[in-house]
Order: sequence, then structure tokens, then C-alpha cells
Amino acid sequence: MYKEIRVFAPATVSNIGCGFDIMGFALEQPGDEVVLRVVEQDNVTISTITGDGMRLPYDISLNTASIPVIEMKKDFGITKGIEIEIHKKMAFGSGLGSSAASAVAAAFAMNLLFDLKLTPLEVTPYAIKGEMIASGSLHADNVAPSLFGGFTLIRGYDPLDIIKLDYPETLYCTIVHPHLEISTKMARELLPKEIPLKNAVRQWGNCSGLVAGLLYKDFALIGRSLHDVVAEPYRAGLIPDFYKIKQTALDNGAVGCSISGSGPSVFALSDGLERARNIAEAISNLLSKGDIGFDIYLSPVNKQGPKVLYIR
Repeated sequence: MYKEIRVFAPATVSNIGCGFDIMGFALEQPGDEVVLRVVEQDNVTISTITGDGMRLPYDISLNTASIPVIEMKKDFGITKGIEIEIHKKMAFGSGLGSSAASAVAAAFAMNLLFDLKLTPLEVTPYAIKGEMIASGSLHADNVAPSLFGGFTLIRGYDPLDIIKLDYPETLYCTIVHPHLEISTKMARELLPKEIPLKNAVRQWGNCSGLVAGLLYKDFALIGRSLHDVVAEPYRAGLIPDFYKIKQTALDNGAVGCSISGSGPSVFALSDGLERARNIAEAISNLLSKGDIGFDIYLSPVNKQGPKVLYIR
């Protein structure tokens, strides 16, 4: 039996404009790392947390990484103790699935460390339980792509049905992360409990069009479909200059641009790395005139999802 494993789990873009709570894709960077270590004492502890500014709890009942470990230990009768290290590599409340990445890394690591032989779909509920500690609601649009890699569609939650989608190989994403923090719980509270039927029909059409555009590798259709009438209108005001960022991206070659998750990160999709770089440069020039710091990432779609950094 292995004694220790270190896993990287990637950041994700969720919602993808029109796919609220049901669509997401994985990025190459950034991401979180989790170490699990087998110890003799039959308990679960968190020994180390880095990169969090001393904000994350060491209480195992309140941490997104420890919850999957506890649940899997219980369900599979694991009697060994487990010591956890969490190494945060991305900001809190960024809209890039930070809490989901830690939960995914821990659940993925448990599956390998104890040779449980679970499929990604079977691992997913454990990661969802961890992510719920942070988000306060059941949704897998960050967990699923981080765990499965690639583009994912959550067809349903009861029972859980996750579908991997094909996509154009030349698809690139430019991600802008303003140095702000937006709580997922707070951002969800801004949304209406009901929406007009005409908006629902428009959103369904866009979501279906986005899936078709990805499968047919039709960038024009992807762009026509990447519009959100459910969440973006209510959350855009949380992100300074959001509509300027969006227009700048579109003016510089993006096929579509919207809010990643609850924000404040904004993503733009484009055909090829060169366009993604042009978009990044243009947005950087725009935001450099303001007072808010920001990070910009360029990434193809991450096909793999989590990866083992070492196991021994």
C-alpha cells in the first residue's frame, strides 16, 4: 500500500455563459495541490495549509479538502489515519473553482492512495460534498470539469449524469482575474428565484447551441450561443468595468466572453493562441489604467483534469 500522494487539481471555468450550474471546462493553470499521508492513528487531521493567508480552517468538519477524505474513509472502512496538506495556488472567491479544486484533489488522491478503483463519476459525489462547505449549495459545474478534465455537461443531478463534450482542438481561453473576492453564496443570492419564460427559452437555445458549436467545432456558433440572460445581468455590477472588458475581448478576436462562475474572473474564448494573446494584451492595457490589480492567464482546455505529482 502506498503511504503518501501529492495531487494537482486544476482551476475551472463554470457556467460558460449560458450553462448556469451545468457546464464547465478545466484550465491548465492555476490549480491547487493536496498531499495525503497515511499515519497509524485512526483519525483525519490537517497538518499544513499554505497560500491561504491563514484563512482556511484546520477544523476537518469545515474544510473542503478534508470532507471527501472523511466521507471516503467512512464509506470504505479505511482504518488508517490520514494527514492532509493543502497548498492553495489560486485566490479565494476568484470564480475559478478554488474550493472545488481542493475537494477534487483530495477525493482523487484518496481513490488512488487506497486503490479504491472508483470511476470519476463515483468519485464526484465526494468532491461535491467538500465543495458544498464553501458554496453552500449543490452544484458540480466546477467539480466535474476539474475531476474529468475537458468540457463537461451535467445533464442531471438526481441521478448524477455527467457527459464529456468534444471541442475544437484550437480553442483557447483568456482569463482575467481582478484582485477582488466575490463570495459564491452572496453572488447566488443576487439571482432571481424565477425567470420569465422568454428568458428561459433563450437560455435553453443558447445552451443547446453552445453544445452543438463545440461538437461541430463551429466557432461562429459557439460565439452566437455564448450569451447569458440568467446570471450575468445580475452579477455584472460586481465586476468593475465588466462590459468594457467584454467589449475589448470581442473587439480583439474573442468569439465570446462572460463571467467565470460567480466572478470576478472573466473568460474569453478564441480560436488559437495568437488571438488569446492579443485579447490578453488588450485587456491588460485597459485594466492597467485603473486602480485594481489583476492577473491574466492563457490556457487551452485541460484534457486531463487532476494529475499525480508523486505517489510513494
